[in-house]
Amino acid sequence: MKPHLQVTIATLLEHGASQHEIARRTGVDRKTIRRYAQTANSPMATGAQAVDDQIPPPRPPAPVRSACEAHRPWIEQQVALGRNAMAIYQDLVDEYDFAHRYNSVKRFVATLKHRDPERFDVLESAPGEEAQVDFGQGAPTLAANGKYRRPHLFVMTLKYSGKSFRKVAWKADQETWARLHEEAFRAFGGSVAYVVLDNLKQGVIRPDLYAPQLNAVYAAVLAHYGAVADPARVGDPDRKGTVENAIQHTQSTALKGRRFASIEAQNAHLAHWEERWAAPRIHGRKKRQVLAMYAEERPHLKALPLEGFRFFRQEVRTVDDSGLVQVQGSYYAALPAAPHTRVTVRLYAGEIEILDAQGQVLRRHAKAARKGTFVLPEADRLFNPSRETARLLAKVERIGPASARLAGEIFARLGRPGQRAIYGLAQLTRRYARADIEAASTTVLGLAVPSYQALKRILERRAPETPETPAPTLAQAGEAIRQIDEYHTFWEHHAQGATPGPSTPHH
Repeated sequence: MKPHLQVTIATLLEHGASQHEIARRTGVDRKTIRRYAQTANSPMATGAQAVDDQIPPPRPPAPVRSACEAHRPWIEQQVALGRNAMAIYQDLVDEYDFAHRYNSVKRFVATLKHRDPERFDVLESAPGEEAQVDFGQGAPTLAANGKYRRPHLFVMTLKYSGKSFRKVAWKADQETWARLHEEAFRAFGGSVAYVVLDNLKQGVIRPDLYAPQLNAVYAAVLAHYGAVADPARVGDPDRKGTVENAIQHTQSTALKGRRFASIEAQNAHLAHWEERWAAPRIHGRKKRQVLAMYAEERPHLKALPLEGFRFFRQEVRTVDDSGLVQVQGSYYAALPAAPHTRVTVRLYAGEIEILDAQGQVLRRHAKAARKGTFVLPEADRLFNPSRETARLLAKVERIGPASARLAGEIFARLGRPGQRAIYGLAQLTRRYARADIEAASTTVLGLAVPSYQALKRILERRAPETPETPAPTLAQAGEAIRQIDEYHTFWEHHAQGATPGPSTPHH
């Protein structure tokens, strides 16, 4: 063994290094190290005896100072601005009379750009705390047009146990995304507290670091199952690395090199593969069976609601002048929403809901059976006989209790046509005093068949006409205005083709 290696081994033994570590650092076989360590007279036996007669190990060469060190602050600023080594070199030559080669600048810039590997926290979750979801691509599948296409592969993975739900679908719209969440919760036997997802449009309408906006259907589904969405930050794919690994594992193991005759066949294969291979496997990092960890996690999942979610499609509509909104070719009453205001319409399987800006339900209607239908209850019509009758009855009540009772009996006997009689009763105040109308109404109520006609005859015989509001009188004033008889004469002559005389008014 060379002398400098002996010195190195002795020094390492003195500092308590293991034989395995010494062999790694020096390249000397462990048996050789052990033999030297066991020799009684060897310097390595005591670890303290100096070996002055040995040649010391060569020292590492002193680092060569870069010619760019004199310009370090300026170069660091340029690197921070994103400039490359060539641009920095050119400015050094032009502005600082740099006399060295470009390679020296290139090496120096490389050292400034070098970063230590980023360290990531190990994000462990409690049982039932978190699930991660994402879309990938499934295996080629025969479509309706006779060609093979790749469907969308949906995967939800429980963070704690690694148990996954997998299903492929042709569509990847918002409703499909929400329905697959419900299927996953039902398959797991419970929901989680948080769902981590990417900022894909099926779930997140507007990505935002502080207040991301979810689409209405997705938010409603999660609320129904007691879960909260936790979108990953833009540019932070590692936040949902669990489900991404699950997608890659599914694609490379379960689906690689396969083709399927139908979407149903691929889903059946995925279900079998999950039960036969994926769930019983040993988790790569936790070194435990996924199925065993899922058995621990399942009691911590949130209980499922008794009923499934009622899925809907949401649209925004403007209320028209008639207080209606048009939805799929039919018209629905939106009152109390004011005309020209915007409302939210939710379309369910058999009904629609109209909501205000605060999300409060204003109206519910059964869906129209065909286009062009007006779903407009009587109470919402601008001219409604029932509402008009109520207004007239209120007017009659101001006359007195006997008159109000008479009007009520008339309407009860005649129904909607009795509205005319009630209107006539209310109009009697134009000709007669209220006290006289009340007295006559009392008399009429004693008759076998109370009627407006009987009331009117009694008033005409007994009561003087004393209208509450004097009728306006028309007066003719002004010298330029002729008497009406002269106009009659004009029209008679005109009808006979005669020419008006001097005293006849001209048009």
